[in-house]
Amino acid sequence: MRIAVTGATGYIGGRLVPQLLAAGHDVACLVRSPAKLEDRPWIADVTVRTTDVTKQGGLEGSLDGCDVAYYLIHSMGSGPGFESADHDAAVRFAEEARDAGVGRIVYLGGLGDEGGDLSPHLASRHDVGVALASSGVPVTEFRAAVIIGSGSVSFEMLRHLTEVLPAMTTPKWVRTRCQPIAIRDVLAYLVAAIEDDPGGGHTVYEIGGPDVLTYEEMMQTYAAVAGLPRRLIVPVPILSPGLSSLWIGLVTPLPVNIARPLVDSLRHEVVVHDNTAFDRFRVEPIGFGDAVGLAVKTAEDLRAPTRWSDAEASSPARPMKADPAWSGGTLFEDRRTVTTSASPDDVFWAFSRIGGDVGYYGFDWAWRLRGLIDTLVGGVGLRRGRRHPTDIRPGDAIDFWRVADVEVGHRLELSAEMKLPGDAWLVWSAEARDGTTEIVQQAFFEPRGLFGRLYWYALLPFHGPIFENMLRKVSDVAENRPAMQS
Repeated sequence: MRIAVTGATGYIGGRLVPQLLAAGHDVACLVRSPAKLEDRPWIADVTVRTTDVTKQGGLEGSLDGCDVAYYLIHSMGSGPGFESADHDAAVRFAEEARDAGVGRIVYLGGLGDEGGDLSPHLASRHDVGVALASSGVPVTEFRAAVIIGSGSVSFEMLRHLTEVLPAMTTPKWVRTRCQPIAIRDVLAYLVAAIEDDPGGGHTVYEIGGPDVLTYEEMMQTYAAVAGLPRRLIVPVPILSPGLSSLWIGLVTPLPVNIARPLVDSLRHEVVVHDNTAFDRFRVEPIGFGDAVGLAVKTAEDLRAPTRWSDAEASSPARPMKADPAWSGGTLFEDRRTVTTSASPDDVFWAFSRIGGDVGYYGFDWAWRLRGLIDTLVGGVGLRRGRRHPTDIRPGDAIDFWRVADVEVGHRLELSAEMKLPGDAWLVWSAEARDGTTEIVQQAFFEPRGLFGRLYWYALLPFHGPIFENMLRKVSDVAENRPAMQS
């Protein structure tokens, strides 16, 4: 069949596409930023269509000729009002699917009892399913609780809480029951939905693994699988969702704007009450311990094809800066150059390793302090790390940066996602010059208002030592690459 997949740059969609290709389907990826797919191993086997469900007319023609469309996007991390944004986008998508003659929409939502006092996050997940069915196109909706897989939001929150804190006081929600499911089983259900024909209308399937556990039991199981001592967990009644999300923002890679709606949903029991999906599809879900073991092994082997941070952090894609004239206004720049005997490939290797465990080539204490400040004010901080220590691709998260552009062997552009009174970028390029290589390092800042300008000038005294040292270290590391890899 001809299959359209939204969210192909995200965690679920990025793993679903190769599964659909393996099943013999013709796949069209509907994405806002096609550059983020350029180095995926399956890119030559799919059609890429530039779309934006957040804008009126942003889907025009994108679903033409498609038999089935997967809806795997949401706006939860965009802040207050995400429910309205998600609803409008789903209605827009449903209308386009109807006009294009799409036979079925497949959607992955969240478990939660209908009619209950659901959190905004879970209520929005249910509302999106209804909105997708509003145009009359048949909808198959799978509802899942916690999804366990290397790099998933739920797994990363569970992993960091358990690994970082040998003892913890926790909210009462650690005693709430949950029915987690492995990412491999979620993907199996999504692929199987193509062959399912429940008829017209809106069909909801609840899916989960074989184990029903409390969040406390999940943390203790993770500790056992990861070889950690049993954790001391003491539930207390005084931690509100707001305080809990701030704490999770400090201890895990998740920023507060993502942690808050998730934590608010943890007070709800999310278990499967209707086993129709298990009876209807030939999927045998694995247990929670096995799912954790697979996730840990995949993360350790650096084989995770997608991470939760692959999705864009803000709703509309931020423009990529090309030169100072781009902004149409004030754009501050710190530009430094150095000539090295290393080759352009070695220079690119050096600056493309930045962040994560490698750090920022000096003054790492200052970068860690900046990351801590960012975390305290609700930003992403440095805890996201890197998807891979050396491989890099457009859209990757690197600590509190995102890869805006990559030209392998030549150029790397990072866009800042820390809390700032403006927008910032770090750019490196390597050019061959008569047997040597010129390295150009640029830091750009587009300020917002007076405070943005004061911020830039307050940091100017630190730019010299930090950026000059960074550039020199990049050159040194590039020249010593053969020794470092031997």
